[in-house]
Order: sequence, then structure tokens, then C-alpha cells
Amino acid sequence: MLLFISDGLKGIVDAISTVFPKAQYQTCLVHVTRNLSHKVRVEDRSEVCEDFKTIYQADTKEAGQDALDSFCSKWQKAYPKVMKTLKENDHLLTFYSFPKAIWRSIYSTNLIESFNKPIKKYTKRKEQFPNEEALERFLVSQFEDDNQRFATRGHIGFNQARAELLAMFESQESARE
Repeated sequence: MLLFISDGLKGIVDAISTVFPKAQYQTCLVHVTRNLSHKVRVEDRSEVCEDFKTIYQADTKEAGQDALDSFCSKWQKAYPKVMKTLKENDHLLTFYSFPKAIWRSIYSTNLIESFNKPIKKYTKRKEQFPNEEALERFLVSQFEDDNQRFATRGHIGFNQARAELLAMFESQESARE
């Protein structure tokens, strides 16, 4: 396992590092943006969100860190607690350690959420499932359908990054031995 991406659930980083000590963790930047927009004044929301985008749209990790520093400096006076939380989050820029071709796919949980959305939609109709086994059969069939549909396709950038990702996996495996 190379990377986990999550919405920042408390305790998840510790749980992941316990089970997968070599894996890295990325806080979902879309969730961070949503949280920011809820913690700032309505009249500042648009500008804050636009400014925050510069952090994950930078060309390098250094530029992303500079953008984060600039963002925090700009908004520090108006939102000191929010900026403190951002500065203390060590998992905002993890995606920069991976191949550039996949950055857009791994700085948020959108990829997995798009997979989960139809499953959530259908499983909420509880009358479909007379028992737990029926729900399990349904979920397995959904997973199989998705596996068949995506077996020959690669998500945006992953085919380009295949060699680099393979090298990262091999490096992680050799470090484990």
C-alpha cells in the first residue's frame, strides 16, 4: 500500500500507520476546501477557495508549500485558528511525492467517492435486502461489474505513471525486507 486518501477522520493516520507503516497519507483537499468555506465569512468564501486552489495546482511541492505559506499569511489575521490548523496538517502536500501525472486523481477522495455513490444510492433502499447475505451478494456483484468495466482502462494519468508507481512499490517492498 503506497497511499491512503481520506477526509481527515480523527485517528485515521495512526490507524493506517499501525497497519501499513510504510504507506503515506493524503488529506482530501476537496474536503479541506469545504471545511474552509464553512469556517470563513460568506463574503470571503469565494476568494479563500480560489486562493486555496493555488496550493494544489502548483507545479512542484516547493511551489505548493510556498503557496500554502502565502495563503496562511494572507488569511492569518482574519482566521487565525483556521490557518493554524492548516499549518499543522502534515498531510496536505503528500500527493506531490507521487508522479505528476496522477496528482489530480490523488489529492482528493473523488475517485473513490464516485465509485461509492451508486452503491450508497442502491443500498439505502433497505427493502431490497431481506438479510445481510443479500446485501453482501449485491455488493459483490457491483464490485465485479466495476472490475469488468474498468479492467482494461486506466484512470487519468495512471497509465503514464505506471513505471514510476511500480518503482515506488518495489522500493517499498525492498525496504520491508
